[in-house]
Amino acid sequence: LIIRAGAGYDTIDTAHAVQKGVAVCNCPGTNSIAVAELAMALLLSLDRHICDNVFDLRRGVWNKAKYSKAKGIFGRTLGIIGLGNIGKEVAKRAQAFGMKVLAYDPFAKEETFTQLGITRYTDLYQMAALCDAVTVHLPDTPQTHGLFNKKFFDCMKDGAIFINTARGGLVNTQDLVDAMKTKHLRAALDVYEKEPKATDTAFDYTPFEGTDFYGTHHIGASTDQAQDAVAQRAVEIINHYAKTNKFLYKVN
Repeated sequence: LIIRAGAGYDTIDTAHAVQKGVAVCNCPGTNSIAVAELAMALLLSLDRHICDNVFDLRRGVWNKAKYSKAKGIFGRTLGIIGLGNIGKEVAKRAQAFGMKVLAYDPFAKEETFTQLGITRYTDLYQMAALCDAVTVHLPDTPQTHGLFNKKFFDCMKDGAIFINTARGGLVNTQDLVDAMKTKHLRAALDVYEKEPKATDTAFDYTPFEGTDFYGTHHIGASTDQAQDAVAQRAVEIINHYAKTNKFLYKVN
């Protein structure tokens, strides 16, 4: 038995596990709020240039005029791509900030959109053209890998915000960087197409130089609350198997 401490299991060869008679289970929903909180934090940070504010203050620089030009997110349009557990939590928080929420998810039920009071779009690119900000919450599959590329970024508004706290492989990094330079897109990423190994202490920032980029260290699920919830779910899976010889949340 392999238990993935989270929802995504794209790093596990589930087909090979089947051949070896190994069950793979995940822990869906346990870190949804943590990731949603980070997505909102990145959105607000980009809008208010929080990181740049802090960086200048730490250098002893006072530049109120430069940082008094935020657009604000109230009344802005947010596009959520992927309306699973995380996407739904983002929608709730965005609505609390007074944002208009659109969503794209061909697999979500219509009642989900109705219950949340958000507008469904069946055309990803049409939705992208309407959004002031887009946040991505999809698994990395053969169908979604590299989905966010030149075609997608060309559809976005000039100066719009792109956020990815899901999987790095969803985004073509060079296409994003090109769009940031030509369309003045602003991007916030927690995950990367080429991510440092667990033992690395350096990150190649070179592709993002000269862009309006904010990044975090793949910390979306890294809150005490989320880690406790994952641990409880893992124990639940083990206990259920011990008692019933059946697997909860089996993905293969």
